[in-house]
Amino acid sequence: MRGMKFPRARAFTLLATFTVTAAAADYFPPPDTEGGWRTAQGAAEVREKAGLDLARLEDAYKICDHTTPNGGLLVVRHGWLAFEKYFGRASRNANPDMASTGKAFTSIACGIMLQEFHDKIPDGLDTKVFTEKYLPEALPLDDPRKAEITLGQLLSMSAGTWGEGQTPSGTVNGGKPEPLKPGKGQDIRDLDMSSIRVPLWCAPGAGYSYSSPSPHIASIVLRHTTGMELQDYIGKKLGTPMGWGAWGYCLHRGDFDMPHANGAGSIALHATDALRFGWCLAKQGRWRDRQLVPPDYIALCQKVTKHNPHFPFSLQFEHNERGQILGVPRDAFYKTGAGGFCLYVVPSLDLVIYKLGGKDGQYDHALTGLPQPEQSHDRDGWQPSPRTAFDEGSANGDSTWRVLEFVCGAVRD
Repeated sequence: MRGMKFPRARAFTLLATFTVTAAAADYFPPPDTEGGWRTAQGAAEVREKAGLDLARLEDAYKICDHTTPNGGLLVVRHGWLAFEKYFGRASRNANPDMASTGKAFTSIACGIMLQEFHDKIPDGLDTKVFTEKYLPEALPLDDPRKAEITLGQLLSMSAGTWGEGQTPSGTVNGGKPEPLKPGKGQDIRDLDMSSIRVPLWCAPGAGYSYSSPSPHIASIVLRHTTGMELQDYIGKKLGTPMGWGAWGYCLHRGDFDMPHANGAGSIALHATDALRFGWCLAKQGRWRDRQLVPPDYIALCQKVTKHNPHFPFSLQFEHNERGQILGVPRDAFYKTGAGGFCLYVVPSLDLVIYKLGGKDGQYDHALTGLPQPEQSHDRDGWQPSPRTAFDEGSANGDSTWRVLEFVCGAVRD
């Protein structure tokens, strides 16, 4: 209020807070080969630099350790790496198959494409893509309804493509999930066409179902529009500017080498580079003096959009706009991946979290062909403990949400 004066102690606190916030806003870590993230060590420094309770972060780590055979937890706040711990085959420089967490990278690449190649795709997310221009291999259409599918629907799982897994389901306007019969999904030996030919369970836009073919189809649109492979485009627009170390996609599957990266996932980054990607999103797409990602696209990832009014999933990110995750800010958004992976971004808390998981096979170096650090085998063959009336057990279950809740609960400023 006008004329109000703060006590000297409070004024100092506000000045210190402003200084820390301003410094965090300007901080971007150099590549790991040049020193990497600045690190807060010990409870006092973690509290002072990152405003986090280390004991509470340790509790969050215990959830990770209790629910997957391999994994880890990394937490960055105010630009300080405040927590980093691994178990099993995971380590900082491992390149595990991050599974569906890779869908987030596909989405952000599409957001960059829409700005860079606006003249080629002027209708943006509203573009109907099953056409000669964007998906010539899809013609003739196997279902005339596919002519109405937009890029925004593909990226929000509302294109109507059949859900995946052994118990697929569809949701309409936030209602009760509708069971779907299990169906054939992607075939890695014919990834493009198997994705394009996945049948529809509903009309485009009429419902939500988690369907990996959709983001891969979006990556085919990107390939045609940019003239580049998804992996190369991500490397040019994100990896190189941020200074990622060795990374790639899991293209090698036994005796078969996939000709294209799967837009549905299986990217493989170092853990600290996954944090760099999240930090860029937390900073509204900036990296140092460059705007790598359009901020308005990132904003759409954090809320219900017209492309998917049915479920809190927008442009390949789960989000908390409706407040369904208690104790977590509503601007939080994140992407999970099979095996217990998850990358979380909470801009209002200046916070990025990366939870590693994965079965033993997800750490097989043959998937990427990249040299890998020596792995610990002390958790090989690990099995979850059963849930009982007196023990919650170690099934993965709701651990993704719980880690986010615990880390947000560790904030102390």
